[in-house]
Amino acid sequence: MPEAASTAANPGRESFGSRLGAAMAVRGPLCVGIDPHPALLQGWGLNDDAAGLRRFSLTVLEAVSSLAAAVKPQVALYERHGSAGMAVLEEVLAVARDEGVLTIADAKRGDIGSTMAAYADAWLRDGSSLAADSVTLSPYLGFESLRPALDLAADHGRGVFVLALTSNPEGASVQHVGGGDSVARRITESAAAENRRYADSLGSVGLVVGATVGSALAELGLDLQAVRGPILAPGLGAQGATPADLRRTFGPAYPQVLGTSSRDILAAGPEIQGLRDASLRTLDGLRGE
Repeated sequence: MPEAASTAANPGRESFGSRLGAAMAVRGPLCVGIDPHPALLQGWGLNDDAAGLRRFSLTVLEAVSSLAAAVKPQVALYERHGSAGMAVLEEVLAVARDEGVLTIADAKRGDIGSTMAAYADAWLRDGSSLAADSVTLSPYLGFESLRPALDLAADHGRGVFVLALTSNPEGASVQHVGGGDSVARRITESAAAENRRYADSLGSVGLVVGATVGSALAELGLDLQAVRGPILAPGLGAQGATPADLRRTFGPAYPQVLGTSSRDILAAGPEIQGLRDASLRTLDGLRGE
């Protein structure tokens, strides 16, 4: 690991991992995805345009910002509306900040050199209109290609979630390669090394591990507990995973897991109370109540 990665996180700012750990302790381990799919917009009686996008997103925020530890806007579903959609995303991130709920920009960015630095600048720099509390990253040009984002996140009290083990069938063709020394295992071990700079709290380098990966964690020998960072687990609800599945799959690492539900909660809209009730049901399951 380069020397820069071993430096302490900015001592003047509370780290993302610390803030997320506190939010999970107080509110519970729920992340609500803000995924304005065309079918959901239609189901809510909204047009598939920037105005419908804005109404949908701000309604979700109003309903869940006091319940969820984090919200996760899916960037692609804003990008598809062009500059007007990205303006809505900027507003969503600003409103979430004002409401005190952490944000995970689900952008899955990954590149090399100055391009990766530019992505980091967009999503993690103080003052950027797209600055989120954290961003999802793709490490498949090599984990070290993420260095600009890893270091900028540490400097600005923000975090990253690195794709490690996804539940889509195609993911295995890359992530499982190597068997006992798989790509997924190397990513997991690299994230654990990064989190050494966050000695006093939950690390700010998290992983994305699908809620429906089942036995793959054990088969590949992934030690998620040793990562000491948050585990973003999409797939809760509509994609088939239950809170009980998460407890079985993640075992001793379950306290690090941020269960992510999107469609299962969003389908309960457009009424705010319906969204809140669906969120509370999911939270009760995640807490084991």
